Amino acid sequence: MRMQLKFICFLALALIALCALSACNKKSSAHKTVVIGADLELTGAVATAGQGAKEGIELAVSEQNRNGGLFGKQIELVVLDNKSDPVEAANQAEKLITEQHVLAILGPVTSGNSKAAAPIAQDGGVVLFTPTATNPAVTPIGTFIFRACFLDSFQGQTLARFAHKQLKASRMAVLVENGNDYAKGLGEFTAGEFSKLGGQVVSQEYYSKDEKDFTPILTKIKSAQPDVIIVPAYYETVGLCIKQAREMGYTVPILGGDGWDSPKLVEIAGAKNLNNTYFTNHYSSQDPATEVQTFVHKYQAQYHKIPDTFAALGYDTAGILFDAIRRANAMDSEKIRAALAQTKDFHGVTGAITMGADRNPIKSISVLALKDGQQRLVVKMAPQ
Repeated sequence: MRMQLKFICFLALALIALCALSACNKKSSAHKTVVIGADLELTGAVATAGQGAKEGIELAVSEQNRNGGLFGKQIELVVLDNKSDPVEAANQAEKLITEQHVLAILGPVTSGNSKAAAPIAQDGGVVLFTPTATNPAVTPIGTFIFRACFLDSFQGQTLARFAHKQLKASRMAVLVENGNDYAKGLGEFTAGEFSKLGGQVVSQEYYSKDEKDFTPILTKIKSAQPDVIIVPAYYETVGLCIKQAREMGYTVPILGGDGWDSPKLVEIAGAKNLNNTYFTNHYSSQDPATEVQTFVHKYQAQYHKIPDTFAALGYDTAGILFDAIRRANAMDSEKIRAALAQTKDFHGVTGAITMGADRNPIKSISVLALKDGQQRLVVKMAPQ
């Protein structure tokens, strides 16, 4: 009986030791790489924006890995497609946290999708760092939510001042997509600042998400006789609207924000139709700054095309995150969050970046013109 009891005890101890070893091996395996997630719009309405951000992030990851990774470990990037949909953005954030156990999440690209994913990251205690969500309501969701781009309030003020001072406009029309946080916010900030400057908003019209025929709205706007039109939307909508406006004989300047930046815009609108149009952006590939030109050359060597603003911001977002992880000197979410909040004078492609209040960066802004389908840097403005 004693021998049997000893044998049973021996087996139990052996089993415990084996389980402990297995658990140890699993834990060790889980930490062989630094796992970073990306929740991006790779298909759907803003797919070129998500793809650009993905390429910029991948370029930053490959460079960091060639330089030894983080803490001597290679970075593993897990990219999930949110299909340009808020519900999917939230679902993919959940998967990255609960299934992939990521250290941080880069993305989403749009404000609406970022607002959907942010509460998931905040509840999970994981940093969510969006490259391009410009709506002011994104980062107040929680202390783990950051952005690498300027806010719509800043680009709205810039658009209004450019229209009023540089273009000498006094009568503005605004087209806004119903239910789109980005369009609504940027349109309101632009119109509000224009009014403060003494300009008059003579028409403000709304359209549905799937609108394809803008002629009724444009006909209504034309009767108000604006000398500048603001279209704060993403490139697919912008392209259709501008094409139809020019075909109706509109020759006035048409302005918008960073959501315009896509090679698809020229394809949809037509190069000639984009003459006398301007938009605010986070950077210009024509900027002679060393950081910009170095990035442009590296990106072209990898992807054989000019990087758009989403690629530049994706690259900067990853770079700022890696810098924060190194300064935190730990793979700990709270320490990384604190280090990210303390970012100061990070010399990125999109400018010198300091993280300000509510985890929003203080940085410069550019105004670009389109001439025969080509972007031209008009002016670069310092942060206010």
